Amino acid sequence: MTILLVLDSAVRLCIPLLLAALAGLYSERSGIFDIGLEGKMLVGAFAAGAIAAIYGSAWLGLCAAIVVSVAFALVHGFASITQRGNQIVSGVAINFLAAGLTAFLGQAWFGEGGRTPQLQVGERFTSIELPGAAALREVPVVGPIYADLISGHNLIVYVAFLAVPFTAWVVYRTRFGLRLRAVGENPAAVDTAGISVTFLRYRAVMIAGILCGVAGAYLSLAQSAGFGRDMTAGQGFIALAALIFANWRPWRVLGATFLFGLLSAIAIRMQGVVLPAIGQVPVQFIQALPYVLTVILLAGFIGRSTPPRAGGVPYVKER
Repeated sequence: MTILLVLDSAVRLCIPLLLAALAGLYSERSGIFDIGLEGKMLVGAFAAGAIAAIYGSAWLGLCAAIVVSVAFALVHGFASITQRGNQIVSGVAINFLAAGLTAFLGQAWFGEGGRTPQLQVGERFTSIELPGAAALREVPVVGPIYADLISGHNLIVYVAFLAVPFTAWVVYRTRFGLRLRAVGENPAAVDTAGISVTFLRYRAVMIAGILCGVAGAYLSLAQSAGFGRDMTAGQGFIALAALIFANWRPWRVLGATFLFGLLSAIAIRMQGVVLPAIGQVPVQFIQALPYVLTVILLAGFIGRSTPPRAGGVPYVKER
């Protein structure tokens, strides 16, 4: 039962990482590095929490999160694609802008120290019981796995997992995916074929904005009951690390983000545990553990990671 609880917690914790990493995959496969995943998740979480609190609708909150996140993605696209600016600087600027803007607007609108009001049940995405979960619960092994691990999550969880095979299909089995990969490797060849590099990259960053908005909405409308100041807590950067760890491949992204979610779940379960010859593990160490292990994994176990060759390089059309 303890293992199932840890795995169930890992599933819930990996969802924002998974969505943000898939967002980065689309953007970076097109050649646009996206350090601003954190910022887009944060503004999405704030927009979702604020609109859900004002209008009492989780769906309106989700739509608001997507719209605001896409708007920030377009700002990054304008700076990186149209103006050919430094993509890293643009992403960092978006992160700073998101952190300051959400705190300021949260305090100005709600007066709760940058937080939104506590959301009620009807204003959030609640868990869904899959068909047959109650009937199978007593079946040994299979029953608890289906009833407690697979069933009982909210809609965004299932959408996030379905996004993995969908992304793999789009990237490797569609014309858009072929062009997406090509423009990240050799944009000049794509341009020679008569395909607009600019339009293709803008579509990629907009898809990234949509996924980051859904990830932010999950944080404030599903994982929590409202927006809290800086509630992303570096998850956008962990998602970026998971993307690199997965070598920009969708199925590997799922494995990497679930691993990080599992590390976080184990860290939560370790709080208050007394270890022999050590005593009670400090809370600060437990909170830092997922980030420390992320650095260790990237430093020692990542192997060779090959980013798109044209990544981070503005494309200048030859005349």
